[in-house]
Amino acid sequence: MARPFVPKIITANDLLEGDVIYLTADGSWSRAYADALVATSQEEADALLNTAEAQADRIVGAYFVDTALDENGKPKPDHFREVFRATGPSNYHLGKQAEA
Repeated sequence: MARPFVPKIITANDLLEGDVIYLTADGSWSRAYADALVATSQEEADALLNTAEAQADRIVGAYFVDTALDENGKPKPDHFREVFRATGPSNYHLGKQAEA
């Protein structure tokens, strides 16, 4: 029996700054996990990954991330690795951690 599709987003790292970024609905990138465009089928996910990989002058290491959805349908990390990546460095209160 085929496993049901799990919603996905695309994440990568900013090529120049190294920050974790997420592909948005308009094809740009955001540092906010909740701004990511959610793919609801494998075909959509593949198309998003192709969009990301075509931006090799801006990003590096694009890949799929399985995601949960909040009550408003916005993505939220549900795996410890993505929670960690979404909150920034763990050794200092810099960047995203300083904003919280």
